[in-house]
Amino acid sequence: MMQQPPRLLVIILNYRTAEMTLRAAEAALADMPQTHAELVIVDNDSGDGSAALLAQEIAARGWGAGNRVRLITSPRNGGFGAGNNIAMRAGMSDGAAPDFVHVVNSDAFLDRGCIGTLLDHLQNHPRAGLAGSHVRGEDDLPHATAFRFPSAAGELEAAARLGPLTRLLSSAVVAPPLPEEAAEVDWVAGASVMMRWDMLADVGLFDEAYFLYYEETDLCLRAARAGWDCWYVPQARCVHVGSVSTGMKEWRRMPRYWFDSRHRYFAKNHGRAYAALATCARLAGGGLHRLRCLLTGRQPEDAPGFYRDLAAHALTARRAAPAVQDPSRSPATEDR
Repeated sequence: MMQQPPRLLVIILNYRTAEMTLRAAEAALADMPQTHAELVIVDNDSGDGSAALLAQEIAARGWGAGNRVRLITSPRNGGFGAGNNIAMRAGMSDGAAPDFVHVVNSDAFLDRGCIGTLLDHLQNHPRAGLAGSHVRGEDDLPHATAFRFPSAAGELEAAARLGPLTRLLSSAVVAPPLPEEAAEVDWVAGASVMMRWDMLADVGLFDEAYFLYYEETDLCLRAARAGWDCWYVPQARCVHVGSVSTGMKEWRRMPRYWFDSRHRYFAKNHGRAYAALATCARLAGGGLHRLRCLLTGRQPEDAPGFYRDLAAHALTARRAAPAVQDPSRSPATEDR
């Protein structure tokens, strides 16, 4: 008896980037298997007519035939994790859970063979819970997408930007050089990441208390603690414009939700005392960087007001222990 191909659910989350989402969907569809694979686009309460445009284009292009592509509209913008969770809870068009889920950003365009390479890797490594792509910009330069877990030492190193300190704390550098071959890493960026459904059923979906940033880091840490591996697979490639829906490239200051997510990651996973230590390490590293800039006449590289905002956030962060998502609730059976 021939084994059925794995069931694949590809998810693209849209927030006010309908045209780019359609481009990302077109690239994904060109790379998806012809059977047992579906694409779900979630409009995250864009409020700008995106949902209507997406529905119109899906129908006009014939993508909806056989439920190849579905559009789900969220009644609220709960952030990156919440939006992707909507599609994962919906599952395949027949209501069954997929075997694998591929989260693709709305500004990420898969190269041919990306999906097949990630699928093969996960199938060949039974304890692999997640596999991330090689991601490059439109300028063809690689993006940092394979990381070590954040730590207090890593916060100090990243903020200080000081060669001798980087060498001393080399094992804590969050973004080390990208491996040239497939390798186990701590976590991968969410621009193009494929996940095993058994892993998600084991550890839970994205923690929706993160509005944006750190949600994939948190998921990878939960997976690692449960015994699942995370892989970076450079043979699976895509182009990523980056920060289109968030507007990050135009930010003059870091938004509150970035500080909220950072604090939650450390407090939830390591305790509030460690979160305070990580913030102190970041502030100390920033002080070293500014002292060096003062002595050398260079301009500091941090966003305006970053350390003032970081310190203020640390002082006003909620003292209550962060709520932890219940991982025992199966995404396939949770009420929706």
